[in-house]
Amino acid sequence: MTKSIMLVGVGGQGTILASKLLTIGLMEAGYDVKMSEIHGMSQRGGSVSSQVRYSEEGVYSPVIEIGGADMIVSFEKMEALRYLKYLKPKGKIVANNYRLNSVSTLVGKFEYKEDEIDAELKKLNATVIDAAKKAEELGNAKVMNVILLGSLVKSMSLENINWEDIIRKNVKEKFIDLNLNAFKEGIKLVGNKEEAVATV
Repeated sequence: MTKSIMLVGVGGQGTILASKLLTIGLMEAGYDVKMSEIHGMSQRGGSVSSQVRYSEEGVYSPVIEIGGADMIVSFEKMEALRYLKYLKPKGKIVANNYRLNSVSTLVGKFEYKEDEIDAELKKLNATVIDAAKKAEELGNAKVMNVILLGSLVKSMSLENINWEDIIRKNVKEKFIDLNLNAFKEGIKLVGNKEEAVATV
């Protein structure tokens, strides 16, 4: 059975790197994997999405259809709602409790109604985590994406893959330990909801 994951955020948050690490890990574990990405405005703070589809058998399209995603991982919480139409009726949402105004909100095309966003995520039973706060605690805000990757892996029960090896091979040497710690913290954030899930 093919599983479909959508990673969404705002340009500069590291969604593409997280998607690539996910894809490499799945491929090395023997899955057939297809990945597609849309990041034309990523350098200007635009909305970014990556789609990863994997199966023990063949995956014939890299594109997730409307209502076809098993999981949405949102690096910025409003982006979870922007892409909600892609989620399956019983799909999962992991959302970063983080606000970052995209180009659309900065130019006034969309109003950022934070209270309404939080209420909707709660209604959807989304797992909302403070990945940004945890990254700051680790000493580098840029590892927020690897924290979210860890949360994704835990949520999709993919812990049996050797993620430590994947990170070691694909991250600059001086940042390996930092990223390994970030990945482990991401797993913890999903595994221990009462302690780590943000209140929305």
